Amino acid sequence: MNIYTQRVLSPTDIDTCFDIRHQVFVEEQQVPLDEDLDGKDKDSEHYLLYVDDLACGAARVRYVDDYAKIERVAILKAHRGQNLGMHLMQGILADLIKNTTYEKAKLSSQTYAIPFYEKLGFVVHGEEYLDANIPHRDMSLMLKTAVSARPESGKHVG
Repeated sequence: MNIYTQRVLSPTDIDTCFDIRHQVFVEEQQVPLDEDLDGKDKDSEHYLLYVDDLACGAARVRYVDDYAKIERVAILKAHRGQNLGMHLMQGILADLIKNTTYEKAKLSSQTYAIPFYEKLGFVVHGEEYLDANIPHRDMSLMLKTAVSARPESGKHVG
């Protein structure tokens, strides 16, 4: 199985990101469409996770102030339970470490996913809050200490 993460630029690939997000957030989690498509996508870098050339995960990164904000991390339901979220995040973190001057990454984690992000080295900050009626907590990671940002298998293409 060939697993890789790729930063994408083409309108077709970005539409694939939107489709994955729509399936995960809008259809499964009942997030209102206008909250998922929040107008920030044009100012973001988009990533797709591929398994044998089939796109099955997506995320975006925005650069805010002095940090990279990882958002909209999604794996299609049929592909969950295969450690693909870890591959997606490792690919994004490897790209951030290699390609940016930012020292910190932040994200807003759904509370059930906190242990997943902690395995990557993220640390919880602040109190729980609701985003799209889903409990979240803010998390951050110093990129230079992100030793887990190297994909365990497959490849990363930035």
